[in-house]
Amino acid sequence: MTAKTRVSTEAAPAPAHTFSQGVRKGPIVQISGQGPVDPVTNEYLHPGDVAAQTTRTLENVKAIVEASGATFDDVVMLRVYLIKREDFAIMNEAYGAFVAAHTPSGVLPSRTTVMTGLPREEMLVEIDGLAVVA
Repeated sequence: MTAKTRVSTEAAPAPAHTFSQGVRKGPIVQISGQGPVDPVTNEYLHPGDVAAQTTRTLENVKAIVEASGATFDDVVMLRVYLIKREDFAIMNEAYGAFVAAHTPSGVLPSRTTVMTGLPREEMLVEIDGLAVVA
């Protein structure tokens, strides 16, 4: 049986003490929900700017994916959580640009987008992901 291992990197924000940045078991990598946090200062960035927050959040997801031994192109699913429905188009544009630029195979990940409350007032978006290492 394949051991479950924690994925950890300083290139993404430190997780709360109650969860890992990511977990890998065999070829499967689950990335915990990330927000628009600077990994060096642990400060929330880009208040009120959902496009910039989306890009920063995806950079954090990508860093954890890469720390697992995968590439962003190995991501098969991303889940996006937004606090405001009216931010969808702006988020979607920033998301699309980032994902297209980091998915050289051209096979974009599946996605679900949910409108919900988030744990921090500064957060307009949170994203988690699932990758399968080839």
